[in-house]
Amino acid sequence: MSKFKKGGSKELPAISTASLPDIVFMLLFFFMVATVMRDNSLKIKNNLPSAAETEKLGKKNLVMFIYAGKPSDSYKNVGTDAKIQLNDKFADLNDIGPFIAAERASKREEEIPQLIAALKVDKETNMGLVSDIEQALRKVAQLKINYTTKNGSGLK
Repeated sequence: MSKFKKGGSKELPAISTASLPDIVFMLLFFFMVATVMRDNSLKIKNNLPSAAETEKLGKKNLVMFIYAGKPSDSYKNVGTDAKIQLNDKFADLNDIGPFIAAERASKREEEIPQLIAALKVDKETNMGLVSDIEQALRKVAQLKINYTTKNGSGLK
């Protein structure tokens, strides 16, 4: 019969690090795919109104966003009246024309007629400001306007 030997001290084998780079690259790839970068940081409160009949826009790259609303809590030093935000800065009504011209200049010739001005207006904003924005857009012949809303019942 065979004899069994008792091994006095058995050491654990070293952990293989051969697959470590694969794991690191899989994590890196996952976060690259899953992360969404914001184009603009909002400086205004933007609680959108609800609407029952909504449609999604086709090409997002043909949309120029104009935000309107009261400044958020971290920008109270600007005042409490409703403001306009174009890209990442507060703007005046006179800045809308140059903003539209700059957006048109950055697009191809055949895309310019398809550009849409999307108004993301806080539901507490005075309609007078929205009307003033519409007039400024009319002056620069930007007649395609979209009012961005949340899905839901329009009756609240």
